[in-house]
Amino acid sequence: MDIRTRTTTRRAVVIGAGIVGLTTGLALRRAGFEVVVCERAPEIRAAGASLGLWANALAVLDDLGLGEQVRTIGAPTEMRFHDPAGELLQSPEFGPEDRRYLLVHRAKLNDLLADAVGHGNIRLATAFEDYEEHEDRVTVRLSEGGTVDTDLLIGADGAHSAVRERLVPGTPAREHAGHHAWRAVVPPGEVTVPGDRLILGGERCRGGYVRTYDGSVYWLVNQFDSPPLTGTRKEQAANRAVHLEEPGSPGVLSALIAATPEDRILHNRIMLVPPLPHWVSARVALAGDAAHAMSPHITAGATLGIEDAALLGRLLGADEDVPAALAAYQADRIPRYTHVARLSEAVEHAPTPREFARNYAAFSHWMLSRRPQGAGSEGRGA
Repeated sequence: MDIRTRTTTRRAVVIGAGIVGLTTGLALRRAGFEVVVCERAPEIRAAGASLGLWANALAVLDDLGLGEQVRTIGAPTEMRFHDPAGELLQSPEFGPEDRRYLLVHRAKLNDLLADAVGHGNIRLATAFEDYEEHEDRVTVRLSEGGTVDTDLLIGADGAHSAVRERLVPGTPAREHAGHHAWRAVVPPGEVTVPGDRLILGGERCRGGYVRTYDGSVYWLVNQFDSPPLTGTRKEQAANRAVHLEEPGSPGVLSALIAATPEDRILHNRIMLVPPLPHWVSARVALAGDAAHAMSPHITAGATLGIEDAALLGRLLGADEDVPAALAAYQADRIPRYTHVARLSEAVEHAPTPREFARNYAAFSHWMLSRRPQGAGSEGRGA
């Protein structure tokens, strides 16, 4: 099978139909490419319940014509942290604009993006197997037994990326030792929630709860340096929630966990992608978690991956020389993510909750004020 039937049309294959893969497909279509998005799963689906989108991601989605629809499936909120007693951990040097984000229903966002890309451009139950680069094209081998000749291959297939393993061998995702997360969504009315609350507590725990666009409540518990896990998922989450509430006074978070059926609680052992020596070759590039999966304690993975998609679209739309455009993409991305990693580590290793809150605000301020050119807007800084 050869989709290069018209030499005047540039073609791209995107591996992975998650949020970053679909956004990349949409951005490349906007740049004039004929796009095929390949997804190994038999359906478009999203792992997880909700995600946060910051202003830089929303600017990209606005530019792609989806911003208004995305806002209808999101609830505006702010990244403000409290201690277990409810005291707000202040960092007055950062303003409200550094804290605002949109909590979005993950599955509905995937559906919106898939509709925008066009279901006729998405191949389900189709896994990537290998590729071979040539001077003027890349031949992609897929699990359906055929090959596709294309101008460009994008690996947006997540932390366990098969494209990355071929492009940068020996770089499997690795465990962020002792880092675990539990989360779920509780339907409206099951537990009374007076307001949104993000909490930094003892034993390296953090978590909280945020109301979603439809009145449901999203709750989350994280722990760094966790001891070995015992018990059910519900018991694991509940045992850590006590570090996020005043002693002897079970609060809203514990009530939300108690109200959640065991089979609706998601647990993840956090995986990271090590720093890569390169993200591209002449006609192959990585985007999103395939290139830079990092700890979700910075709540910015989707936003940063959407930036990748926008930059690929802008550079490839402006320059018909695919190798040159991919080289420019890598030259922008690797230094940016090197700095993201430093800021993320500063948050993780903050010695006190108050410093965690301040370092987090410093990260979001930098991310928003150093928006890359072409990532949905001209940005607020260089």
